[in-house]
Amino acid sequence: MAGDPLVEAAETDDAVERARLLLSLRQRGIRDRLVMNAFEQVPRDRFIEPVMHRIAWIDQALPIDCGQTISQPTVVALMTDALDLLPAHSVLEVGTGSGYHAAILAHIARRVVSVERFRSLAGAAAARLRDLGLANVEVAVADGLKGYPLRAPFDRIVLSAAVSEVPAALFDQLEPDGVLVAPIGPPGETQTLVRFTRGREGLERRDLARVRFVPMLPGIAAVL
Repeated sequence: MAGDPLVEAAETDDAVERARLLLSLRQRGIRDRLVMNAFEQVPRDRFIEPVMHRIAWIDQALPIDCGQTISQPTVVALMTDALDLLPAHSVLEVGTGSGYHAAILAHIARRVVSVERFRSLAGAAAARLRDLGLANVEVAVADGLKGYPLRAPFDRIVLSAAVSEVPAALFDQLEPDGVLVAPIGPPGETQTLVRFTRGREGLERRDLARVRFVPMLPGIAAVL
């Protein structure tokens, strides 16, 4: 029995766009097998509004609720690749947003804790992650600038919003030899994606790329 030709055409377009995105990641130097495998498995269209499903695999940031965004896939890939993530690691993500990056991380790491200041975003993200069977992710409503001491320390920490400087509280929750990746710079302007490694002699910094993120806001939102 023949299927619906419109549905089949949409599925074909989706597969083509997904394959194009994966090729783009490879062309941009993403070679880590674990990272590429995670991007193959996580359906980005599940993390955006249905009206935008047709552009789910285009390499661009897209708006979500509460004035936030879901980052473009190549930036998410660059950040994930910079973490040098292994299956034994525990990860803190600051800024859950839609939950897309948390899902990518959860396909690699043993445990992911993702904190979000907006309750509505945290609830929706937790539901998406649960529906995808990602039981190794914990989403918490918290002030991300303070990290999440309840589950610290972490092998890896990633910030999904920009800060003028990384709070000391986050470095304090990073394991020795741990890695922290964050966009650093003023809000509303281009920032620098920076990789910090906590070594025996202190923090080692490496600048990775120019990026543009929404600013990290303090506290827990009173509404939303």
